[in-house]
Amino acid sequence: MMTPRPDRTDPSSLADLSMAVHAGIRLDSTLALRTPLVMANSYQLPDDPSDISWSATAPGLYTRNTGVNQAGLEAKLAALDGAEDAVALASGVAALHAVFFTHVSAGDHVLVSDVTYEATWRLWTELLPRRYGLEATFVDIGDLDAVRAAMRPNTRLVCIEAIANPTTKVADVSAIAEIAHAAGAILMVDSTFTPPPFYRPIAHGADLVVHSLTKYINGHGDAMGGSVAGRRELIEPIKADAMVDVGGVISPFNAWQIQRGSVTLPLRLRQHFASAERIAAFLAEDPRVEYIFYPGLPTHPEHDLAVRQFGGRGFGGMMAFAVKGSPDVQNAFVARLRLITSGFSLGHDDSLIVHTGTEGGRVVTYPEPFRRHGHLRLSVGIEDTGDLIEDLGAALDATFG
Repeated sequence: MMTPRPDRTDPSSLADLSMAVHAGIRLDSTLALRTPLVMANSYQLPDDPSDISWSATAPGLYTRNTGVNQAGLEAKLAALDGAEDAVALASGVAALHAVFFTHVSAGDHVLVSDVTYEATWRLWTELLPRRYGLEATFVDIGDLDAVRAAMRPNTRLVCIEAIANPTTKVADVSAIAEIAHAAGAILMVDSTFTPPPFYRPIAHGADLVVHSLTKYINGHGDAMGGSVAGRRELIEPIKADAMVDVGGVISPFNAWQIQRGSVTLPLRLRQHFASAERIAAFLAEDPRVEYIFYPGLPTHPEHDLAVRQFGGRGFGGMMAFAVKGSPDVQNAFVARLRLITSGFSLGHDDSLIVHTGTEGGRVVTYPEPFRRHGHLRLSVGIEDTGDLIEDLGAALDATFG
């Protein structure tokens, strides 16, 4: 008996590697095997356009309403995240803002992880409360009793990161989803550090999943974008409000670039994660390293949770550490790296490191070693693992010679 062949028009029937290649491909009249780059702003209208909705969110009207390349990318993202629908926007921060703008109103309360990305922190400590009177409570999401206690009758949204930027704190997504849903709130998970197919928060109860597409999903450091995936009833308002009428749309070229980059995502993640585990072990054993936080290390506070939640698929490609000494010593170490680049981003094909000091409002919520020493955030690329370890070792030798 023949095994039924998977249908590439139904991405849910495909394995992860096949899904990354085939999901979202849209054949046009050219029959090109890749969705062509369509740079047009406008599309030809029917003879009688009088009953068209100028706020429609499907391709074929105006690129701010959705372009061909955006639609293809969104179909791929929805498939990868295991979601009903997705929206692609201009940046990861545009995606975060789109969720907040669309799903929170005056009088609502929001619960936010006290370890979170800088833009999320500033949006909820300064911009949204000051300009719109919205109220947010920051809470240690590792303390589930504290999360329950912080929920209010008007809590509309809970915002967490699966692995937090920059401390690598791991959130128990399933447990927090139960708490949020019991209170009638939406759970949004920023999964930028944990892209699919490595992790799919929707399978663990998340309502909305945000990615900075600029990072792992594009993976090549040459295009910027953001996405939100989830149930169609939650995504459609984001498209209509934050995309069409606020104008946070992704450009056709960036959508095309990101869809192209995403094809190799599962393969790249294997190398990112395999190298990260070896590098973390190397740094953990070196006495010149003051501390290291990486979920794959048994010493990580949420290591057991990471093992359970990520199901043995890896622990990510991000780590935070510091070498012994002052901020000047941290900078001297970074300056002596030759293969790893001092650069602000993550999830690229090349390894990037950035030294962050001890200043800034959100630092007060970091673990004590971060507050005392600052930290080095290392995004492990896809270079040869041995070359990366050699680079780190040589920089340590030159710094502490």
